Amino acid sequence: MRTLYSLYIFGSICLIKWASSFSKKAALWYSGRKNVFSILEKKCMGEKNIIWFHCASLGEFEQGKPLMELIKQKEPNCSLLISFFSPSGFEVRKNDPIAEIITYLPADTPKNAKKFIKIVKPAKVFFIKYEYWFNYIHELTRADIPFYYISATFRENQYFFKNYGKWFLKHLKKCSRFFVQNENSEILLKKHGFSNVTITGDTRFDRVYKIARQPYSLDFVSSFKNDKKLLVAGSTWPPDERLLGKVFQKINNKYKLIIAPHIVDKNHITQIKKIFPFCSVVCLSEYEKQNISNYEILIIDTIGILSKVYKYADMAYIGGAFKTGLHNILEAAVFEKPLFFGPHFQKFNEAVELVKKGAAFPVTRAEEITQKILFFEENPVQYASICDVCKNYISQNLGATHKIMAEL
Repeated sequence: MRTLYSLYIFGSICLIKWASSFSKKAALWYSGRKNVFSILEKKCMGEKNIIWFHCASLGEFEQGKPLMELIKQKEPNCSLLISFFSPSGFEVRKNDPIAEIITYLPADTPKNAKKFIKIVKPAKVFFIKYEYWFNYIHELTRADIPFYYISATFRENQYFFKNYGKWFLKHLKKCSRFFVQNENSEILLKKHGFSNVTITGDTRFDRVYKIARQPYSLDFVSSFKNDKKLLVAGSTWPPDERLLGKVFQKINNKYKLIIAPHIVDKNHITQIKKIFPFCSVVCLSEYEKQNISNYEILIIDTIGILSKVYKYADMAYIGGAFKTGLHNILEAAVFEKPLFFGPHFQKFNEAVELVKKGAAFPVTRAEEITQKILFFEENPVQYASICDVCKNYISQNLGATHKIMAEL
């Protein structure tokens, strides 16, 4: 089975190499790994007590950062190594001061996994939420290096719980401990013979709470918002943007709109502008040249500030739940505002919980958002009540980082 799995990995590498000729993201993924081992050999030379965190992308980095910070505080002599699978994580955080070493994760071939572990010699390893790389798991087990999954969630329909997934499940049982988000995940793992499970919650709550409590101001948002209310749409994709185009036609007399798309290349920005021919649109990159208070829509054509922009929202829309997967809703919920997103949210525990509590609203049509916004305009008491639900939900779920540290 390991041979078949490794052949699948080799095939994926070939596919990415082929795609790199026309896809910028694939090109970054492929070229970023070309000299990774020679770079690692230099950076790891002389380092002792390396603690390795692996993140799929930027969201998982933010999720793991509270534990990174606490470990650095408790073990000041350690060195952090952070690896990324995706360019959208590595390219944004490659110079983050939290870690001594930041790198792409070499593809999960047997040779790469063995070489990576031999060079890094990590004292312990943390995989954030998911990313199940079975050759790396095999080499960590052979080297007797403890590894953990933090803020993990599991569902019955995942492949390693199927009849054909027994080989993968056997490897997962080699994990030192799973720190899971909820009771359902614990029950499922124990049903399949796991004993190395602890419910600690989600470290993202700790991260978004810390960001929200830091004193800061974004003058460009204040200038843009002026005296109108503000809908902030974060991490959007084309289906989200087309929906927002219909919504904004109904509310632009009272609201302004900020869109922070997940992909910020010029072609995508141009497509977004075409959706809103009936109003004025400006990009953040034009802030120094334009009086943005005169515009109705602001496009954030950069990465890394969305979590702070939500502070200024009266309501928030979070993208991804029409096709690719819902993005981080806690960044918005921490600022105690009603949330909207598309219909495919069931894999995300915090979205399910907030929908149950009546503070988040999955939608498929523009009219659903418009009606809710107009309802809140006419019913400020209900609006305030929903804001309180978000506030209480965040406060009740803080503390996962310290629970994990106590177990470690």
